[in-house]
Amino acid sequence: MPVIEVHVTTDATEERPALRADAQRNRSRIIATARQAVAREGIGASLRAIARDAGVGLGTLYRHFPTRDDLLQEVLQDSFDTLTLRAQALAGEQTPLDALESWMDELIASTATHQGLAAAMLDKTQDPGSSLHRSCHALRQEGNVLLASAQADQMVRPDIAGADLMALVSALAWLCNQKMLGTEERRRMLDLVMGGLRR
Repeated sequence: MPVIEVHVTTDATEERPALRADAQRNRSRIIATARQAVAREGIGASLRAIARDAGVGLGTLYRHFPTRDDLLQEVLQDSFDTLTLRAQALAGEQTPLDALESWMDELIASTATHQGLAAAMLDKTQDPGSSLHRSCHALRQEGNVLLASAQADQMVRPDIAGADLMALVSALAWLCNQKMLGTEERRRMLDLVMGGLRR
């Protein structure tokens, strides 16, 4: 049950060359299809089947992602980036406590779905030169913002740190994955955790 720890540096800059619109669409379809395949079958999902379901040739998949690890990294990074944007959106839509709880629920569900993927990419998340490292850091930072807002609103205990939050999320995600908990059971477990976080 890995708990991702990130130590950020600011000088790592990886930039991908701009893609043509059709190539970008292919890349996005491959990532979205791979994300679904990994959720169903794990990190050993067939690359040939992913290419077929994405509507591209296997050669196109390999042009974008020369190795399986390259594709898996993009799938996890896409998940991190989506959850980072969700944290920002929730902060503007809900009360601080509700935003924190909603984001934790989505993060737990995503982490449980991609449990094996997170474990497989653990080294990448800890490599300051990796784009996945930066996405992971951004995700954690947005979680810290939600937590700080709920604490400033005096709805969450002041002694809870961002690292505590991520440890709890990782633990619940592992439990959901191992026990194959449904949505209602996951939310019940989260509600128990939130009871311990509330001030």
